[in-house]
Amino acid sequence: MRTMGLDVGSKTVGVAISDPLGWTAQGIETIAIDEANEQFGLERIAELVKQYDVTAFVVGFPKNMNNTVGPRGEASERYKTMLEEQFGHPVVLWDERLTTMAAERMLIDADVSRKKRKEVIDKMAAVMILQGYLDSKN
Repeated sequence: MRTMGLDVGSKTVGVAISDPLGWTAQGIETIAIDEANEQFGLERIAELVKQYDVTAFVVGFPKNMNNTVGPRGEASERYKTMLEEQFGHPVVLWDERLTTMAAERMLIDADVSRKKRKEVIDKMAAVMILQGYLDSKN
């Protein structure tokens, strides 16, 4: 039984999976999506849910710095509803303010090239979202 962490953007969804004991998060992949054409990557997520025996989700919830919910936060709420309807597993919205910026800073500090950063930033943000949630539970 594992938890899946998701960093939902307008073009991609970063995916992370917990270890079976729920202690650590590992980045899995980045799924391309197209919100305008209602392509949300749920088919690929279903494959990963089955492959990793996922029983819960944590979705990054990008609130504004003043604690209000903007358009990206509303998109995360809609994604949460879609996951609940399709999989019937619990879905937690996790405050992800500054997560992508922290992931970017970590990759810059590690001297990762701009091109490579673009390829892994969403997956890395998903890891940070999921790890924050796992840490709060343990």
